[in-house]
Amino acid sequence: MKIVVTGAAGFVGSHLCERLVADGHLVVGIDGMIADSYASADKEQNLAALADCSTFRLFRLDLRRDDLDEAFDGAEVVVHLAAMPGLPVSWKRLDLYAGCNILATGRVIEATTIAGADRFVQVSTSSVYGRFAVGDETQPQVPNSPYGLTKLAAEHLVLAHHRNFGFPALILRYFSIYGPRQRPDMAYHLFIESILDGQPITMFGDGQQARSNTYVDDCVDATVRAVHDGRIGEAYNVGGGELLELRHAITLIGELAGRAPEIIRRPAIPGDQRITQADTTKAREHFGYEPRIGPRVGLQRQLEWHLDRRSRGDRSTLLKEIA
Repeated sequence: MKIVVTGAAGFVGSHLCERLVADGHLVVGIDGMIADSYASADKEQNLAALADCSTFRLFRLDLRRDDLDEAFDGAEVVVHLAAMPGLPVSWKRLDLYAGCNILATGRVIEATTIAGADRFVQVSTSSVYGRFAVGDETQPQVPNSPYGLTKLAAEHLVLAHHRNFGFPALILRYFSIYGPRQRPDMAYHLFIESILDGQPITMFGDGQQARSNTYVDDCVDATVRAVHDGRIGEAYNVGGGELLELRHAITLIGELAGRAPEIIRRPAIPGDQRITQADTTKAREHFGYEPRIGPRVGLQRQLEWHLDRRSRGDRSTLLKEIA
């Protein structure tokens, strides 16, 4: 199949493109390399393994304004991963988040419709549920941040096209993805880098925030399964199988790194989720998704990625606005 992946140079997008190519698909990646979250050079490095791949083509396009016809031509499936991620900056830059997460989604829907694709996978987030994201897909959707609000608006936009025009869409709600290539503004990335640098870890809140973290390979597996067998018009949680408190994650990272972490406490970030625990029964029943990688194995793999980057003299760049 010819599959278009937006946000192809991002954390999950780059892993997904590699998997789809390995599965024998022709993959078209789209990424604007927008540097409002982290450096474009990091995103380009994410795609290094696909640089010489004959079945992968990258279009560097801004979904908010650039012409999308060539990139979407002949697309059979579209996976819409592109979005402006992260919580803190969304309070300051609603224009940026509305543009990237809502307006861009509208243009991707239009391009997908013109191309005549058979399936559209809208990637969303547990943040649409709000402060407590615990349970299945029927739990209330009450976003607690501008980021979550714009992602929920994108969901509604996609489903409105489905209801009114038969747009062949389904939704995946990711829960706290981690692993190699994790964005430099995300907690585990920051914790590992701080420990390896011998610097204190900044922990926001009391550390009892809990997540059913999802290892990136499990996330990609769920997405690929949904491309083939997810049901049009449905929304699915994609989460890990083990709940882990933030303070315990820090302890585990320190144990794996062989260094006792020093912690600096700061007030909780406005809008941060208290608990996220995905019920993935629906995804299991509809397309056989089962999380397989637990926190100890997953964090060990992420730590090894950080160490490998350092051995090559390579470090992620986190923009000051996000820090």
